[in-house]
Amino acid sequence: MQSVTDHDIVRPNLGPPADISPGWKRTIDLACCLAALPLLALLTVVVALLTRIASPGPVFFMQERVGYRGRRFLCYKFRTMKCSADTSLHQNHLDELIRTNAPMTKMDSRRDSRLIPGAWLLRATGLDELPQIINILRGEMSVVGPRPCLVYEFEKYLPWQKARTDTQPGLTGLWQVSGKNRLTFEQMIQLDIEYARTRTPWLDLKIILLTVPALILQVSDTRKARKAAALATPPRSMAPRETPLVNRPSLHTKQTQLS
Repeated sequence: MQSVTDHDIVRPNLGPPADISPGWKRTIDLACCLAALPLLALLTVVVALLTRIASPGPVFFMQERVGYRGRRFLCYKFRTMKCSADTSLHQNHLDELIRTNAPMTKMDSRRDSRLIPGAWLLRATGLDELPQIINILRGEMSVVGPRPCLVYEFEKYLPWQKARTDTQPGLTGLWQVSGKNRLTFEQMIQLDIEYARTRTPWLDLKIILLTVPALILQVSDTRKARKAAALATPPRSMAPRETPLVNRPSLHTKQTQLS
């Protein structure tokens, strides 16, 4: 049986790739960064205090991400997970989403035990991404664009899917305001490619304005999913208990008692 490869699939002509950063886009980026810097400073102080109380370790988290046309850079975030968090769980979750093409729900909605207490709200509101203002000022990201993917995620992309990196990654984007976690992996890719090919100043401004309502919806969805996950999990008191091995009489002890 002859297998079908990625090269056998016909793709639509999406036109030439976009330039890395038009002048109008850089102007919007700098204006938004200047407006958000006071919020970043205030939030850094608050998050620093809460993080120190909830989980020992650094306030900021740096992670290698894939940006414009596969270029790698260090992406800044507020740390929302314990320092010893197992990253293989996310890789397995991502593999499942790509394989099944199911809605891209986050592990947060399943009450991910790796999260710092209360961090789910910081992630649902997108405030944990605010330090990426630094990446925007450095020209590695934009306010609007596809989310920068992880290296192992990028390695799983088919050649045509990598076209989502034909523009700079962003804090928010067309996928985020079109349903985000309610959409599938393929829908995300298609929306990101559509943005990379058709971006305009008016589209960027529209996405920025739609971001707040989208975040409110995301917080609501995450809260409902977490409540459902909590109801589906039986209380610890109802879990079957086993007698510790150290308290069980061994066969040798029984023989000694009978002799």
